[in-house]
Amino acid sequence: MSVSSRDAPYPELKKTHTMAHVGRPFTDYKPPAAAPVWAVIEGLGRYHVLLAALELGVFEALDEAPDGTGVTAVELAGRLELPPLHLESLLDSVVALDLLDRVVDGFRLNDAARRYLLVDGAASMAGLIPVAPGPHENWTRLADTVRSGRPATPIDDDPAAFYVPLVEGTFTTMWRCAGRADFKMRYSAMAAPRILDLGAGGAPWSIAMLQACAGGRATVNDLDGVIDVARRETAEHGVADRCEFRPGDFHTVPLEDGAYDIVVLGHVCRTEGPDGARHLVERAYAALRPEGRVVVADYFIGPNHKTNPHAVLMGMTMMASTACGFGVTNTEATGWLSDAGFEALRLIEPIGFQFAYVASKPRSPRSGSGGSSKRAK
Repeated sequence: MSVSSRDAPYPELKKTHTMAHVGRPFTDYKPPAAAPVWAVIEGLGRYHVLLAALELGVFEALDEAPDGTGVTAVELAGRLELPPLHLESLLDSVVALDLLDRVVDGFRLNDAARRYLLVDGAASMAGLIPVAPGPHENWTRLADTVRSGRPATPIDDDPAAFYVPLVEGTFTTMWRCAGRADFKMRYSAMAAPRILDLGAGGAPWSIAMLQACAGGRATVNDLDGVIDVARRETAEHGVADRCEFRPGDFHTVPLEDGAYDIVVLGHVCRTEGPDGARHLVERAYAALRPEGRVVVADYFIGPNHKTNPHAVLMGMTMMASTACGFGVTNTEATGWLSDAGFEALRLIEPIGFQFAYVASKPRSPRSGSGGSSKRAK
C-alpha cells in the first residue's frame, strides 16, 4: 500500500496539510481564536463602565445599604435619581467585570469593590482610576503621537493636575511595597540613615524607612504642588519632623554630593526617557556615600513582552501621555546602574508585581564611573 492511500483519522488534513507542505498543519482548518481581538475591542467599554459607576456613586451607595440580599436596581435608581433600566444595565456590566455581585435581583459589593473601589477602602483606587491612563484624549490620537513623536496633551504641561491624584491613589500600594522591601534589603538595621527621595510623590518609601529607623532623616523632593501630598502623608504617619522638603525638578534641584545612605527613584525613570533616566541614576550615584544604596522601583519589561503585559502597556501609557516617557527594560535599568558605577545589583519583588533594583556604590569608585550624561528634553 502506498503512503498516499493509507487511512488516517483526518485523511484530507494528513494528505494535503502536513508540515512538509504548509509548515503548520492545522492553520487552514483550525484558525486562531478571535478572543484576543475581542478582549481589546471590549477594553474601552470595560474601562468606561467602571468609570461611570464611580462617577455615579454606585459603590458608595451600595456600601450604605444594609447587609443581606442586596439592593435592587429600582431601589438604587431611586437613591441615585437615575433611570432604572439604564442603571441596571450598568450594574450588570460591573457584575460581568467581577467588581459587584448579583444574587437574583439584589446587587451588592464584593470583596474587590470594598477594598479598591470605595473612597475609604483599605487600598482605594477610586481616585486613581480616572487619571491612571493619562489624558483620555491622547489615546484617541495615538496614531498622531506615533507619527509626530509627541502626545497632543502631555501631562508635562500641567504635572500637578495629573500626579497629585496619581500619587494619592497609589500611595497605599507603594507604602506596603516599601515596607516589605525591608525583608530584602534590611534598611531597618541602619541606626540613622540619611535618605534622599527624588520624585517622591506621597513619599511612601521615605515614610516606610523612617518608621523603621528611629534616627533616620529624609530629604523629600517633588514638584511644587505634588510635594504637598508628601507633606500631608508624612504628617499623618508621624515622620514629617524628620523630613526636609525640597521642591523642584529632580534633574536640577541642588543635591549634596556623597551625603546620603539611600537614594530612592520610585517609579520616576519611565517618565523621563533613556537620557533622563540615566541622568537620574547618575545623580543618585553622586549623592550617595561610599557603600550607599540606590533603589530603582519601576515596572520593568523583560525579554518576553507577553509575560508582563502590565509593564509593556505602562510604557505605552508613558509614551501616550508624556513628552519623553517610555517603558523601562531590565537591560536598560541594569545598564544605567552599571554605567554609573553601581555594583551588587539585585532585583527584588517586595510584593506581587512590584519590582525594584537595589544596587550599591562601591567603597572605592571605579575609574571613569559616575560620569555625567547630557539630558535630552
